[in-house]
Amino acid sequence: MARIYQAATLGEAQVRIALVRDRGRADLLACRVDSWGMAHGDTLWFITRNRHDATAIAYFCDEGLAQLKVCFVDARGEVGWRREHRMKGRLG
Repeated sequence: MARIYQAATLGEAQVRIALVRDRGRADLLACRVDSWGMAHGDTLWFITRNRHDATAIAYFCDEGLAQLKVCFVDARGEVGWRREHRMKGRLG
């Protein structure tokens, strides 16, 4: 389950993520969920305020610095990896 904590600095992050609007540029299509229990795999994200609850600590940055490009979508049926990526399976 993807419970993501937003790191304040690059040094404390496990992954650098760029949020993109264009699905064609995204590596991953993800959907935010409202509760901890609804988070699932790499694609359904719960953003937690508690670092100790997180399965991944992310620093959000521009595309040039990012290891992963994510586009948030509204429908759960649209989520998924758009291409093979080395981060697959490491967020949840």
